[in-house]
Amino acid sequence: MPRKRATIREVAKATGLSPAAVSYALRGLQVSEETMERVRAAATELGYEADPIARALASGRTGMIGLLCGSLEDLWQQSLAVGISRGLREKDRYALILDAVGDPARERALAQQLRDQRVDGMIVQPVDPAAPFWPELCESVPVVAIGDSLAGTAAEVVFDNRSGVTLALEHLRELGHRRIAVLTPTRASTPDRPADVHVTAEAERLGLDMEVVTAAHGLAAATEAAQRALRPGGPTAVFCFSDSIAYGVYAAARELGLSIPGDVSVMGYDDHPMSGLLTPGLTTVDWNIDGIVKAAVRLVSAAADGGARRRRVVQKPTLKERGSVRDLT
Repeated sequence: MPRKRATIREVAKATGLSPAAVSYALRGLQVSEETMERVRAAATELGYEADPIARALASGRTGMIGLLCGSLEDLWQQSLAVGISRGLREKDRYALILDAVGDPARERALAQQLRDQRVDGMIVQPVDPAAPFWPELCESVPVVAIGDSLAGTAAEVVFDNRSGVTLALEHLRELGHRRIAVLTPTRASTPDRPADVHVTAEAERLGLDMEVVTAAHGLAAATEAAQRALRPGGPTAVFCFSDSIAYGVYAAARELGLSIPGDVSVMGYDDHPMSGLLTPGLTTVDWNIDGIVKAAVRLVSAAADGGARRRRVVQKPTLKERGSVRDLT
């Protein structure tokens, strides 16, 4: 016969504390570190495990955090999801990971689904940050945005896209590149993303001849988009708003018989670990994924617990120079 689940009263009896004090200790609230360790040791010895249904009914919380990813075909977003899931687990929370596949309509449906499932909070990497449903959603559930700002969020970890775009384009210009293709996952229906707006303004300021091409994160789609951009007499450099999209440029160049960086230079935008293993290594913009994970987990946990709202963390970029950009000067 399976062993009967130990109760919180048994843990209380073993420690000489009240059930309420044991409950606080198990959740890390309002007790000393010594008491917390004593209670957790007794709970482990007795085999006590909190009943998730009972805990949710008593507290009004599920322990679940919704993680809505813009596109899990983007390898960087996959790494982010892994890091956030592990970080939440360390705080006794669980991630419910959903993929918007780059589709604004699907993003809205999934965000509303997470709200209806009564998650304690949400972390989102928005496909369409200007969508009108975000303020209403943020009124009903604490939301932490990653990448771009959203109206009404509890907190946000935003990229300094102005600096990141300027860093990339100025690097290309200093090395003599004037004809540049920009590959972006942004669709025509979501034209207001800050990085895309700023790249157009910066290209004009720097006197660059720039063409913007929409490319999905998946390797096949990114390769097809890159093949269109790498036409004869086309760009000397391709700047991609995702390292995953840049991998499609590598594949397209190989299929077209072009060398990197001899025939075309390539830059990425998030420094995925695979980027340093390419031949040549991909020059890219690093956003410090470990810092993003820690900030997002900290902020959503505080918001879910009713902590102070509207915290803002701004991630600063750094340039990772490798061998994929040729000096034309």
